[in-house]
Amino acid sequence: MKSRGVKSSGKLEGWFAGDTNLINKYLPETSRKNVDTPKVVSFSWMKQHKLDSVRSVLKENFLKRFLEITGNIYLNLVKVFYTNLTFDGDSIVSHVKGDMVITNEVWSAVTGLKSSSLRINRGNLGIVEDFNKIQFYKSCLKNPHSKVRNFSVGGLKLDERLVAFIVSWILTPRGSNHSTLSGEDLLMIYCIMNKVKINWIHIIKEHMQKAMRLCDFHYPYAILISMFLHYFEVDIEGELAEVIKPSSEINSGSLSKMGFTKIDGRWVSKDGDYAGPS
Repeated sequence: MKSRGVKSSGKLEGWFAGDTNLINKYLPETSRKNVDTPKVVSFSWMKQHKLDSVRSVLKENFLKRFLEITGNIYLNLVKVFYTNLTFDGDSIVSHVKGDMVITNEVWSAVTGLKSSSLRINRGNLGIVEDFNKIQFYKSCLKNPHSKVRNFSVGGLKLDERLVAFIVSWILTPRGSNHSTLSGEDLLMIYCIMNKVKINWIHIIKEHMQKAMRLCDFHYPYAILISMFLHYFEVDIEGELAEVIKPSSEINSGSLSKMGFTKIDGRWVSKDGDYAGPS
């Protein structure tokens, strides 16, 4: 998502409480960075289409509220949030027209997520003793005897493909390369499918730091940050807002684009392999 340039010095002073250093950082750096286009998924839609196993494992990881968050997105204020973002112990701290200290209690109130369970980092893929990324990836394929050249999402079974989509578009969104899974993606999918509880707050905070560190990385979690603005009663009158478009919703059209179609009440792969009940 791209937002219009900000011309009002008064707005900038209000956003940053007159901090010239932060304003100077925002203008050449943060203001030009794109905000990731968010996706949302409805558990009612999954129930309607009898995607019960995916719905169940996501609920088991306490993800229902987070995945269903929707509402207006305040693009400029999301960028202000990242410009001022710091990490203080278990809390994240920012300033958007006032201080925002996001504690574990705030996370729970806004998203239902808990700061507990398994912490996944790039360097600790061995934290789950039974996880082998190649063996697990093969088990996710419609044809488990396929030769593995890379961890492409193209050959995945329906449930695994939908969870992979949610991981790469919502839980750890990235601006590109949604077609290939990383080792961390596979471990998250493994944990979700096997009902191993993950510390999602830790993962989200790590992903925020990555977005701040890499200049070509889009700012993620625009809906979540906009919900934090509401929680802290930030004045949003007159601010640029974007609504969630129907194209941002994961739906039957999304499954069709993934290569599945419904025949006789069942989702099947368009190449003829059975995909799952519907």
